[in-house]
Amino acid sequence: GWVKVCDLLAACYNYGFPVTLEELEYTVEQDDKQRFTLKDGKIRCNQGHSIPVDLELTPLQPPKLLYHGTSTRFLDSILQTGLTKQSRHHVHLTEDIAIAKSVGNRYGQPVVLVIDAVDMYIDGYDFYLTANNVWLTDKVPVEYIKVYEY
Repeated sequence: GWVKVCDLLAACYNYGFPVTLEELEYTVEQDDKQRFTLKDGKIRCNQGHSIPVDLELTPLQPPKLLYHGTSTRFLDSILQTGLTKQSRHHVHLTEDIAIAKSVGNRYGQPVVLVIDAVDMYIDGYDFYLTANNVWLTDKVPVEYIKVYEY
């Protein structure tokens, strides 16, 4: 949810990590992944939390296909169990193959998975779209996953 910026700055100061409003605004503005939204004196995370947060997102119908980038070393496990949220609160998906591949690069030899999102949606799975265009879902069963062939 939303947090008052003044409360965040006070908490940073109290924990020995003082941050100015200008530094916070610059960090939010320069973040290439747009992880935060700053509005009306409040701030919130857009995705990917280590603590439970209500993102205030409404379920939406996804496009026919979405993509997930990972490493080839995780492929056997994913093809057995599907995609799970692991330590995150959702599985992260994208409409952009290039973004999925760059995410996969972070973990080793990249592989892009093609997710049949519209069939999942028809079968009752919820999808959410974050402010920075990341699609979220709770899990992706293996029957909706194909390996993208370059």
